[in-house]
Amino acid sequence: MNETSAGVDPKLLEILVCPVTKEPLVYDAAAQELISEKAKLAYPIRDGIPIMLPDEARALDED
Repeated sequence: MNETSAGVDPKLLEILVCPVTKEPLVYDAAAQELISEKAKLAYPIRDGIPIMLPDEARALDED
């Protein structure tokens, strides 16, 4: 799986953290999201740009 194929710079992914928890994020290439496991939020990636606004994040539902 090549992260640059989605247009997201791998170096950028290394330095981004959740704006809520300041914890590292997990890149979900299939969903084009950055996942904050601690905050249970998924930040969208649009046109290769991570949208790091809590208001734009999707809440992760735990089953």
